[in-house]
Amino acid sequence: MRFFKDLSLSAFTAGFVAVLVGFTSSVAIVFQAAQAFGATPEMTASWMWALGIGMGLASALPSLWWRKPVMIAWSTPGAAVLAVAGTGYGMGEAVGAFIVSAVLIVLAGATGWFERVMNKIPMAIASALLAGVLARFGMSAFTAAQTALPLVLLMLATYLVGKRLLPRYAVPLTLLVAIAFTAARGELAWSAVQFSLTWPVFTAPVFTWQAIVSLALPLFVVTMASQNLPGVAAIRASGFSDLPVSKLITISGLATLVLAPFGAFALNLSAITAAMCMGREAHEDPARRYTAAVSCGALYVVIGLFGAAVTGLLTAFPKELVAAIAGLALLGTIGGGLAAAVRDEAHREAALITFLVTLSGVTLAGIGSAFWGVVAGAVALAVQQLGRARAQVPAEKAPADKDIAASGNMPPETPSTAAVPGAGKNA
Repeated sequence: MRFFKDLSLSAFTAGFVAVLVGFTSSVAIVFQAAQAFGATPEMTASWMWALGIGMGLASALPSLWWRKPVMIAWSTPGAAVLAVAGTGYGMGEAVGAFIVSAVLIVLAGATGWFERVMNKIPMAIASALLAGVLARFGMSAFTAAQTALPLVLLMLATYLVGKRLLPRYAVPLTLLVAIAFTAARGELAWSAVQFSLTWPVFTAPVFTWQAIVSLALPLFVVTMASQNLPGVAAIRASGFSDLPVSKLITISGLATLVLAPFGAFALNLSAITAAMCMGREAHEDPARRYTAAVSCGALYVVIGLFGAAVTGLLTAFPKELVAAIAGLALLGTIGGGLAAAVRDEAHREAALITFLVTLSGVTLAGIGSAFWGVVAGAVALAVQQLGRARAQVPAEKAPADKDIAASGNMPPETPSTAAVPGAGKNA
């Protein structure tokens, strides 16, 4: 009953926008990954069932338990890796690789090593990482004007007016106006919607060392580096640093392990959709933002049960509308991330390097820019701190009497340190 008391229109809209953006931005990659393993239409629908149920329950239940927003999503870069590397492998070998990857994720969470690594990353670097991941969506909101200028201008104007008059409902109002505008122009593809229940299809796993090396290990690496890394950054930049990261990683791994035979290839912490449900746009009161994550999780479960129908409904929206609403909904989080990244002058340059490398979208060795952004920022920060430490050594060793004499002020008489045992050490 407390959930319904805390629920608000802005929180539910944040959950809906998160689902809308999460599905429409990468569902095609998931379909390509399934087809790479020779999946039948029933198997592909089962993938959507498993992913929807897994993301929904792993998001909603922990959010209700901890009263804090927990956002779980599928691994988009993982799906991209599978779509490329999956050719030549059957569905059984794919499921075996999913299970191995899930076991590695569980171990990463249960042992706590991933959280220990994240604890060593300064807040400025984490904020810059998040801002770099989200900034691409912010830019997409305005590049969409090249193909849908009236729609984007209308949404921008509605958002600005809404922020001025009804700040809490600026994003829901913008979404409603955009849907009404596109519906009036006949740009909603309702013909893609076909209502029917989705039934899971079980596939027995087949374990081969070739699939483990070619599929499981790359899937694990890109999921941890390109998904869970910015996911933790989103949690901490949003002020929910008390969430148990290791337990969340373990939950995502266990959910993947259970649902892998039905098509759940990799579940992980969300970054982009998490920022939507953890920010002020979801609710002014951080204690009530968990309702946005629960709403998102409930919608994921519905998608799992009615996979084909809901996927068709979500993909019926024009891509420009999805890009624009995602960018506008993330403006506050992008600005907050940049502000936190450059606040401390000692970390500012390293944070900017992290932001720019992450924003570039560069991919090296199959690992996305989020990981390389952190690496570049950490190296820059280490070099700066090393240079600063060396520069301070002469000043620390300089005799204090020289500076005092130059100022013309003599120190008061004090007992000799040689007469006081241990005084030099204490000083």
